[in-house]
Amino acid sequence: MRKNIVAGNWKMNKNLKEAKDLIKGIKKGVSSKKSKGKRVIVAPSFVNLNSAVKRTEKSIIEVAAQNMHEAKSGAFTGEVSADMLSEIGIEIVILGHSERRSIFAESNELLAKKVDTALANNLEVIFCFGESLEDRKSEKHFEVVETQLRESLFHLLKENFSNIILAYEPVWAIGTGETASPEQAQEMHAFIRQVLEKEYNKELADSVSILYGGSVKPANAEEIFSKPDVDGGLIGGASLKPKDFLAIVEAI
Repeated sequence: MRKNIVAGNWKMNKNLKEAKDLIKGIKKGVSSKKSKGKRVIVAPSFVNLNSAVKRTEKSIIEVAAQNMHEAKSGAFTGEVSADMLSEIGIEIVILGHSERRSIFAESNELLAKKVDTALANNLEVIFCFGESLEDRKSEKHFEVVETQLRESLFHLLKENFSNIILAYEPVWAIGTGETASPEQAQEMHAFIRQVLEKEYNKELADSVSILYGGSVKPANAEEIFSKPDVDGGLIGGASLKPKDFLAIVEAI
């Protein structure tokens, strides 16, 4: 049975004090009773992860890292390993975010290695993927999404997907002036399940949570989350304000 999930990706925002205040605000608004059946995840920057883990210990809030290196250790200045994350209590990592792909040129092949490393270290993966505006306008969006999934994830065994959360990001709808409708989100999410069913089976396709990451806000969250194949959201800017983030959690 797939879970409803709201994950807040804080990106390179919030210093230590601000991160503490944000977690405090979110903790005040979520409770085990109100959030039954939901997962609430926050992803601060690396330097705030240890503090975030400690401050969420007695709450339902889970903490994820925004990225990690594929190697166990070595001469990789500025990078962080899976073991380092695990040691401070991190159990979830975001991989393949559109900014990592576009700004840092992370390929599908590299992401396959990162996924393998994360799973080998018992980390759950929020795996991001999605097409650009150019892909959408040239009607290659389905092809691009399937290729991203195939080249990064389809070497995995069926049982590995119990530790995979998918997050579809229509890059063309983030900061471009274009708007993705709830119907477009549902169309792609349904397609993703079809691809999973074709490669594996229907049981697996129906069990994987697929999050939507296209500028979800309090004003549109309820309509997006009402779609049958949308299991929650990977939230960017709206996750930086407790009131907005909590409204999105409430909407699912």
